[in-house]
Amino acid sequence: MARALLGHLLVHETPAGILVGKIVEVEAYRGPRDPASHAYHRTPRSQIMWGRPGTAYVYFTYGNHYCINVVTEPEGAAGAVLLRALEPLEGIEVMRRARGIHDDLLLTSGPGRLTQAMAIGRNHNGVDLTRPPLYLARGPTKPAAVAASPRIGIRAAADRMWRFYVPGNLYVSRR
Repeated sequence: MARALLGHLLVHETPAGILVGKIVEVEAYRGPRDPASHAYHRTPRSQIMWGRPGTAYVYFTYGNHYCINVVTEPEGAAGAVLLRALEPLEGIEVMRRARGIHDDLLLTSGPGRLTQAMAIGRNHNGVDLTRPPLYLARGPTKPAAVAASPRIGIRAAADRMWRFYVPGNLYVSRR
């Protein structure tokens, strides 16, 4: 599912405007089979990962930013895909104001930047990503190529090639 999300759109209809970004980088987390996953141990926080596919799993990390995941496994089986980077397509001026920067390459390259630019916070945890105001939409084209690498910023199962990205895309967090 992680590879399949590349090239699709994350859309957020906000009072400030419609924000749209093309998904260009993700990481897979495989629940109880994956020691790097929040669902490796079932806790109140990770419970959402056993829920309905297409649900947002949003959490606060490192004491300073939110991350958004898409629950991907059938209900009752935990797993999610972290959205790591988007290519901003619409609402770019709103994203710039939200991030307080004018370097568009830094707007949505990285999970914390992505959520800040897209106005995603704790209140989005558990939302259905199949309908507005925060939702996934079919992208216009699939990427011509997909690259894989180890996931970023983890210690457990760090060797697993479960980070997927569009090679050559300028908005990928790490090339």
